[in-house]
Amino acid sequence: MAVPTTRMLVLAVVRLLQPVHGYDVRRELLSWHADDWANVKPGSIYGALNTMQRDGLVAVEGVTQEGARPERTTYRLTKEGEKVFGDMLREAIWWTEQPKNPYSAAIALLPHLPREEVIAALRGRILKFEAELVFYDREQERILAGSGDPAESEPHHVADAIRLTADHVRADLTWTRKTLERIEKGELDVWTDWQRLDGGSMTI
Repeated sequence: MAVPTTRMLVLAVVRLLQPVHGYDVRRELLSWHADDWANVKPGSIYGALNTMQRDGLVAVEGVTQEGARPERTTYRLTKEGEKVFGDMLREAIWWTEQPKNPYSAAIALLPHLPREEVIAALRGRILKFEAELVFYDREQERILAGSGDPAESEPHHVADAIRLTADHVRADLTWTRKTLERIEKGELDVWTDWQRLDGGSMTI
């Protein structure tokens, strides 16, 4: 069973910056781009803190209020939270199952779309991945140029999480380029064979 990533990352940030306010936990995780490589929904962070407080994993350190602003609740990790975080991290670091990619199903069904549309989709995919890699590479450089102190900037090891995501994108980009080249050269022609088998009746 996969580890609940949002819970683990929220516990980690509370552990790093405690006592810490929920807004700062959210800001920290967004600065790590956890919404990209860990699919952390920004709106779920406050809910995770509330649930973890109920479960005894974090405790309220204090509540302050400045003027008419809403109250600010700060949290600290409990002993139980420390234990649960350690267990989750150990399970996650040993996890080796590859995520199921729904794109694989689409590739298995290529003959059901016109060749020209598939080529256009692959070209669009290449452009998107190329832009993402420029962004990820710049973010790695920016993070590594900082101090690495969580109180000042993103920890340096966050760059490794971004690099892992970038490497997956890079592998997908390589596959897409090669597949597009094979289709354009006629080396991969699933449409001719499909039309012969299907009698040319399949249209979408």
